[in-house]
Amino acid sequence: MSPADQLTGLDFVTEATARERAAHVDEPAWLLADRLDAVRRFQALPVEPNRLFTTYLDLRQVHFGELTPYAEVVDPADDAASLPEGASAFLHICEGEVAGRALSAEARAAGVVVDTFANVLRDRPALLGEILKDQATLPDDDVFAQLARATYAVGALVHVPPGVRLSEPIVVRWSVGASGRALVTRTVVHLGKGAQARLLEEQRSSSDSVPLAPSDAGQSLWSGTCEVILDEGATLDVAAEQDLGPDTSSFITRRATIGEAATLTWALAHVGGLLVRSRVDNLLVGRAGTVRQAEIGFGGGAQTFDLTSYTHHIGRDTTGDLLSKGIFQDRSRGFFKGLIDIQRTAVGTDSFLGEFAMLLDRKARSVAVPSLEIDQPDVRRASHSSSVGPIDENQLFYLETRGLPADLARKSIVLSFLEPVVARIPLPEAQERLRALLDRKWDAGRTALAA
Repeated sequence: MSPADQLTGLDFVTEATARERAAHVDEPAWLLADRLDAVRRFQALPVEPNRLFTTYLDLRQVHFGELTPYAEVVDPADDAASLPEGASAFLHICEGEVAGRALSAEARAAGVVVDTFANVLRDRPALLGEILKDQATLPDDDVFAQLARATYAVGALVHVPPGVRLSEPIVVRWSVGASGRALVTRTVVHLGKGAQARLLEEQRSSSDSVPLAPSDAGQSLWSGTCEVILDEGATLDVAAEQDLGPDTSSFITRRATIGEAATLTWALAHVGGLLVRSRVDNLLVGRAGTVRQAEIGFGGGAQTFDLTSYTHHIGRDTTGDLLSKGIFQDRSRGFFKGLIDIQRTAVGTDSFLGEFAMLLDRKARSVAVPSLEIDQPDVRRASHSSSVGPIDENQLFYLETRGLPADLARKSIVLSFLEPVVARIPLPEAQERLRALLDRKWDAGRTALAA
């Protein structure tokens, strides 16, 4: 199957669909033009723009032609919700409906906005244009970023005004999984000069009962973005926790524009889903900007994790520290692909990319493809590292000599391997939920092996 054939079934990415989506919420002309530009780009783009990574493209598990996207997301008037304990703001989209939103008194008084594009355009019509208009917040060469930009049924805006420092995290939750349906979304996050915030993204199943293995009920899809804009001196910590059902595929494009002396931290965890395709682009445009990224995937069954990161050093004295880790059991597969791009203007860059995978079963597969493009010799550091292999027998032997049974020793090594991301989840309840998900994934894999 050719790369282009793997997109068969995405016939809804058309100008007519873009106009229909825009009409549902009476979008301004500039936002419609943005959608139409995305349609043209989508139709012209290859599935994988980087030839180095084309070999590791496999979307055959996803039946795009069987999926019907939501044309709009209903926003009922009685959508108020309780704040999760310890959160400053909350927005929940479940399938084709806004399931709840809430702001703490602190966030409301500070002028923080966490709401849908439709409501922002109604209540503060200039704000979205000030943030997005004439600004490229998604990679031009990514076909799934353009799919979301063209046909999203709902957009979410997180805006923290200059100088505001929120003491509690913001939670944005997406719940999907209805058979035969696709939810296409956008999330835009903007922090003004000197602002500080933490964001927890959650992608969950909309069903209370989630099977451990794919079923015959039919597939579903969530395709979204997280577009981050950090002004001078802003600080943002983003944690993401994905535990979609085994019949749901996930396509997520995250892109950050990091201004002068701004700092961004990503902590991204992928546990559920049938096929997960994640791309993270970091643009360090301002002097002394910093990005730290840790991403993990825990695969089981026939899951596929396709995780790509690009870090573009543009400003002087910027810092990048990126780490991807995967655990793969049963017949699962993991593709880790990364690029550090140091441009001519990026004097004094310090950048590292590490990609590491652990294979627990003989049929599990993973590849790591870190790469560098350096156009500026005056750097502090530019390096990468990668490895793919089984559990370290020396570590296993050490724990067993301390009295741990073999299976418990293996489990301890695996879960501690993933802990760097788990520890960065901002809400204690969400952190413990992620640990429970990882624990459940381990137990399911060992049960399948024993059978």
